[in-house]
Amino acid sequence: MSLSESDTRAKLIDPGIHACGWTEDLIRREETAGAIDLVGGGARRRSKGRVDYVLRVKVTRESQPVAVALIEAKAEKHPPTHGLEQAKLYAACKRLNVPFVFSSNGHLFVEYDRFTGLTSEPRPLSQFPTPADLRRRYEEAMGFTLDSEAARPLLTRYSGGEATRRYYQDAAIRAVLEKIAHGENRALLSLATGAGKTFIAVNFLKRIADAGQLRRALFVCDRDELRLQGLGAFQNVFGADAAAVSNGNPQKNARVLIATYQTLDVDKEEADANLLTTHYPENYFSHIIIDECHRSAWGKWSQVLRRNPQAIQVGLTATPRKLKIAEDTKEARADLQMTADNYKWFGEPAYEYDMAQGIEDGYLAACEIRKGRINLDDTGITIDDILARNPIDAVAGKPVTPDELHALYEKTEYEDRILLPDRVLAMCSDLFDQLVATGGPEQKTIIFCVRDRHADDVALTMNNLYAAWCKENGHKLVEPFAFKCTAASGGNEYLADLRGASRRYFVATTVDLLTTGVDVPSVRNIVFFKYVRSPIAFYQMVGRGTRLYPPDNKLMFRVYDYTDATRLFGEEFISRHQPPRQPKPGPEPPPPPERTIVVEGFEVHVTEAGRFIVTEVDGRAMPITIEEYKEQLAKILVSEAPTLEEFRSIWINPTLRRELFTHLPDAGRSPFLVRDIEEMRDFDLYDVLAELGYGQAPKTRTDRAKAFSYKHSAWLSGMPVNTARVIRAIADQFALGGTEGLENRVVFQTPKVARAGGISALKAFGKPSKVLMETKERMFAA
Repeated sequence: MSLSESDTRAKLIDPGIHACGWTEDLIRREETAGAIDLVGGGARRRSKGRVDYVLRVKVTRESQPVAVALIEAKAEKHPPTHGLEQAKLYAACKRLNVPFVFSSNGHLFVEYDRFTGLTSEPRPLSQFPTPADLRRRYEEAMGFTLDSEAARPLLTRYSGGEATRRYYQDAAIRAVLEKIAHGENRALLSLATGAGKTFIAVNFLKRIADAGQLRRALFVCDRDELRLQGLGAFQNVFGADAAAVSNGNPQKNARVLIATYQTLDVDKEEADANLLTTHYPENYFSHIIIDECHRSAWGKWSQVLRRNPQAIQVGLTATPRKLKIAEDTKEARADLQMTADNYKWFGEPAYEYDMAQGIEDGYLAACEIRKGRINLDDTGITIDDILARNPIDAVAGKPVTPDELHALYEKTEYEDRILLPDRVLAMCSDLFDQLVATGGPEQKTIIFCVRDRHADDVALTMNNLYAAWCKENGHKLVEPFAFKCTAASGGNEYLADLRGASRRYFVATTVDLLTTGVDVPSVRNIVFFKYVRSPIAFYQMVGRGTRLYPPDNKLMFRVYDYTDATRLFGEEFISRHQPPRQPKPGPEPPPPPERTIVVEGFEVHVTEAGRFIVTEVDGRAMPITIEEYKEQLAKILVSEAPTLEEFRSIWINPTLRRELFTHLPDAGRSPFLVRDIEEMRDFDLYDVLAELGYGQAPKTRTDRAKAFSYKHSAWLSGMPVNTARVIRAIADQFALGGTEGLENRVVFQTPKVARAGGISALKAFGKPSKVLMETKERMFAA
């Protein structure tokens, strides 16, 4: 019998590469988060996820090992090239930021070289490169030696050890340090919202400091909320050496300064950069990190970088690499300008980690999209439609004339200057019904609205719907339920409540205050009531929901899209630098006062336009339908276990089952997502997958446990009475907890099993482990 992947690695590959000099201290097992299971009202990791075996080289015994290669194990029965398309090899190199990828079945190996793009012919494992070989090839290709002064930060260990950092955070830090060692002083990192960019910034500067190369550092963000978050993270590592800059205190005694654009007087076109130029002379800083560097227009803050040309300059962003806009709008052109400016200055990203990879690794919440279409948005409304319903001025309450209406109608969108209460009610009612159907209305939700007045109307309508629902269902009314959280309304005051209040402040209606930089991990729903044309703004809005939140069992989040905003997923990444538009001579005329009108009497309804899951498609985060997602899962499942019998034999073996999960989409979380989406929470994952891949009619956990008892009554009657009683009690644990209930280490200590006779009763029939294994075989054969 051939060896599985894990056995191939342990029994063949590990001894083979050890013989070539790869000792345990040079092998790093990079383990991703893996699946999350919801058990007993809490959240816990259910499987180990993917384990990448990374080969690293060391310069001295004390130095930080530097990753240079990835080695993949294939089951002994497969050739070493099994499943290794060129694109996968390249992606693996980029994901781990290593130049070499090896694949072996324990007897032969092949090598992919990112520098040359070539994949070798299979060779015996006895010819595997030594650490010295790979170090020499790495240094030659990178253009520096690891024992050089410029490479010292690469060899400096993490001050808090490596247990807390994630593989991609280490890869990102190494990517920047490698550019520095190569003699470059600018780098761009593109990482999805929730990936821990602040962790990267802190540990990057700490390793620079511990290498003796940090003079003074500046961390720039664009909001007080971000400055506060950054200050806490930096002080945890640097202590009093990290300080926040304020208007009255430039903090020149600290080595690491955290400042906002506003504090430095570089946030507006007319700003004079007074604090920056007064207190910090040119080249004052040796290192500068710009957080969310896509956020503010380049011309406003680029002088922070231009005044420090000798500094190491790092830009952090969460948006796509480059943008190709589908619509030529003001917002889209602004996106192009910011992106072009950043790329012109920083160059191509040194490292990228997008939302799709974060979901695949299990570090970010999975995303389901529910789209709805509003009939008025599809058919449009005419001036005659509006006039027939007697429009009135939203402020004065007076009728609006046809001439006044014509000027508004040509230049507006719904809920901007033409308010449609019927449309608001229809959209809010549909959303509220969906919240009720997916766990109840009391879920942390952010609704993006067109403008302040629209946010008011939506909050009021959601509160009315909630009050009516509470009365109808005898539920205690919680206030506030929905609230406006916009810049114009002083919304910053409510951010702490949205984040921290678990029993209040559920639904935030906003315009753009919550688009970026606000860390609210408990948000379960992102709602688009506004039309979005900026891909950058869209990705930032969706990013408010990507963080996992174990205290609230948050595994996934939903996007409710009423305006087709999700069309902006997966835009092609191409752009060119465009020079800024020159202002016309002379003073700008003052803008005319805005006027809004209210129109009632329309019949508005919302129709479902599909459900989608965001997953990786050709290296990008893209929405695919639920059916496509299930087909993708089924295809991979059947390729790993072609028959139901093979699947069953894998399922009852915990090691093989974990191995199977690592091959499934989204870090093995896809079965959990399908179970949640299809509302199969009463079914074990075995039945979810058996139906999906092999067409077997699913049984609930309770029905499967009952079927076990009567279908295998002859087997049970042939054993001692107490033994049979214990087996039936264990079957009841399956009804409660599924497969995990059978395999629970303390199953014999549960009251019902213990009362039936516990492990002693099993010993009367044979070895307990063998009896339990046969019980599982029969449970899933039922």
